[in-house]
Formats: sequence, C-alpha cells, structure tokens
Amino acid sequence: MHLPQSPGPIGVFDSGYGGLTILHGIRQLLPEYDYLYLGDNARAPYGSRSFDVVYQFTRQAVLKLFSLGCHLVILGCNTASAKALRSIQQRDLPEWDPARRVLGIIRPTAEAIDPLTITRHVGLLATEGTVRSDSYKLEIQKLCPDISVTGVACPLWVPIIENNEADSPGADYFVKKRIDQLMRLDPEIDAVILGCTHYPLLMPKILKYVPPGVRIIPQSEYVAESLQRYFLHHPDMERRCSKGGTARYLTTENSDKFKDSARTFLREDISVQHVDLD
Repeated sequence: MHLPQSPGPIGVFDSGYGGLTILHGIRQLLPEYDYLYLGDNARAPYGSRSFDVVYQFTRQAVLKLFSLGCHLVILGCNTASAKALRSIQQRDLPEWDPARRVLGIIRPTAEAIDPLTITRHVGLLATEGTVRSDSYKLEIQKLCPDISVTGVACPLWVPIIENNEADSPGADYFVKKRIDQLMRLDPEIDAVILGCTHYPLLMPKILKYVPPGVRIIPQSEYVAESLQRYFLHHPDMERRCSKGGTARYLTTENSDKFKDSARTFLREDISVQHVDLD
C-alpha cells in the first residue's frame, strides 16, 4: 500500500461533531500544527453500533486520513477508541505502515484521574457503547486498581446537543435524570468523567445537577496535554507532523449541514469538504 511520506497534518476522527471539542482543546495547546478533521456524520451515531461495525467504519476513516497525508491520527471519539483502537493498532498498522500511529482518547483521561479523586469512586457518563465496553474501567484500574468506576449511559444527550437543544429547559430533565441515576448507584463518587466528546456542551446543566464537591472531568485538556507529552517522547513522529497552523474539515454528510452544526462546537465559521469512505 502506497501512502504519502512527506510531513502532513495531524488527523482527528470522530463519528460526528463531538470530536471538534477534542480538536479545539488540542489546537489551544498546540496551535502551530496542521490539522485534518474527519466526521463520519452520514453514519453517526456510533454509540449503539456493534464492535465489528464500529471497527470497520473507523478503519475506513483512518485509512482515508492516512491517504490524505496524515502520519498520526487521533480517534477523537470514545466509542471508536473503545471498540476499534486496539484492533487497528494491532491488526492494521503493521500491514499499512508500521511507522504510522493511531491514538485514542480514553487512555489520556485514565492517566489523569489519580489526583482528581479523593474517595477513589469515579463516575462515567457516556454512550451505551462506551459504558458497555468497560474501557474506562479497564484503563483506570490498570493504573489505579483501588479506584472503582461506575458508568451510566446517556442515550439522549447527543441528539439533544446535535439538535441545538443543549440550552433548552427540556434538556434539564434528561441531564438531571442520568446524574441522579449515577449518584444513586454510588453516592461516594467525587469525580465524573464526561466520556463522550459532545457532553461538554451540556456543562452548565451538568454543573447545576451534580452534588457539591463532585468534580467534572471533560477530556479535551487531558488529551491535548497527552499529545504534547507524546511528541516529547516521539520526536520522529513530531517531525512528520506539518506546521502551518491550519485546520481543514471533511465530512461524509452534507458539507453545509456540517458547517452549520460545527458552529455550535467551534464558535467560528469553517470551510468543509464532502468525502466518501466506503
């Protein structure tokens, strides 16, 4: 398989729009690099899909980003990180190009959790697929076996956000319902991971309904700091990432629709190009 070898942008992939929060966090910390964002919006959401389907979709997206010059791709999607990352790293990269890398966003969050909890009881609010995968529990307990992780799926939160209802009174009911459910399952929780990249857009309501003293952990800052550390330890990969301070956006859906929705996440106008994966 022939892939471009000259320096190229850092790829960021998500099934939809949530990965834009990850990209925004990375660009805040590392603005000098070029970025190429790909949203598989035509086939979103991934949260309720099977492991095999998520793996196949994610594999197609990563290969597309590699073919467009990326040497490093970040799966800015918890479901893809939970269900596809390991298979792509172990099965596909050796065949495609052993020098290229695909990183997820669950491990960086797990690495950050130790100093953020005193009770050693952590909650997780995420999609059904991420909660059922137990990926957060496995990654956190590899590093901190004494921390217990309790997850609750929030199936309606993403549709609420993508339909621009995050600020509506109706959203309060669904946010409060899931937070109350989580705290009933384990009242000792003192830190809650937002295990879906959409969820920071509900932050005002989340903060309204969590008990006092419970810390909320969005992912973007931890993923950005993890990437910065990764480059320090892997200077060869850092040199393969081009530095022009640009960001380009691709979607498998209608480009105008993506542009309109992206404003909710980025608070800026962007240009978007349609792309096919299958």
